[in-house]
Amino acid sequence: MSSGVRLPALPPYPLDLVPAALTGGVVAVGNFDGVHAGHRALFAAARSEARSRGVPAVALTFEPHPRTFFCPGAPVFRLTPIAAKARLLGALGIDGLVVASFDSAFSAMPAEAFVEEILIGRLKLAAAVVGFNFHFGKGRGGSPALLAAAGARRGFGVTIVGEVCEVEGGSPVSSSAIRGDLAEGHIAAANARLGYRWFVVGTVIGGDRRGRELGYPTANLNLGPDCRLQHGIYAVRMQRADGSIHDGVASYGVRPTFDNGAAAILEVHLFDFHGDLYGESVAVAFVGWIRPELKFPSVAALVIAIDRDAEAARAVLGEAGAGSPVDEALAGRM
Repeated sequence: MSSGVRLPALPPYPLDLVPAALTGGVVAVGNFDGVHAGHRALFAAARSEARSRGVPAVALTFEPHPRTFFCPGAPVFRLTPIAAKARLLGALGIDGLVVASFDSAFSAMPAEAFVEEILIGRLKLAAAVVGFNFHFGKGRGGSPALLAAAGARRGFGVTIVGEVCEVEGGSPVSSSAIRGDLAEGHIAAANARLGYRWFVVGTVIGGDRRGRELGYPTANLNLGPDCRLQHGIYAVRMQRADGSIHDGVASYGVRPTFDNGAAAILEVHLFDFHGDLYGESVAVAFVGWIRPELKFPSVAALVIAIDRDAEAARAVLGEAGAGSPVDEALAGRM
């Protein structure tokens, strides 16, 4: 176990409840799912512009994800739901998080109305920062060029951030590619693309206490029906609400030895930990892949496998280090 500092997440404000202190700022606009290197380039530009103007740096994002709104039967695998996004933005030095409710009325809003009513009318922006491929408004009719023209006409600045690649000359950073990595259990690849260890935020819920009976008590989290993470065993680190950080091994899946077909759940066993986590909000970072989920012929065989999994996870975590600067900021070490 190592100690960190409790890192408060940014409170997500709906558009009609934005505090006056967060208006008049530099607004980075986008979905920002994953908060990967491309997104962080936008936030860095927003922070720089905001500091030069002496105003807050604010992120404006949308819930639900527009793709989920238009295709509710096939929801997007969210890399960073609002709770995770708020935690990341706080670590990255953004001053405020504003969430627009993406509903029928919002989706029908023309691009020009989005600029006038949202950016100018509600946020009273000094400047906007968007990606080179950002589109907004009804039918995705708004573009960076349209936003720049509106800024010139209405007196606010516009910064357009270009494409960010994984390495020089490599593929562009992509949330879709990261989702694909996680769906295949390629944690190392996903973390490399993200620039930090992918993590989930949730409230520990009660389970059937089967893990306790097996000698491996677990803290259970429901990751939601849109989670496409590969079912399997992972080396993880959990950060509690008090900032303390604990190593562990986790299983994500449907527990095929006992109740195959049930909803997938994340079960986290913390090493050398004794305490009650029920009802606590925690963050669980995925550090390494151990093996796929398997069905065992007996409980005894399962326990032997869990023993090996725990040993493997300890080895992975023992060599993992603190991670990237983003990981260190999330852990409260910076």
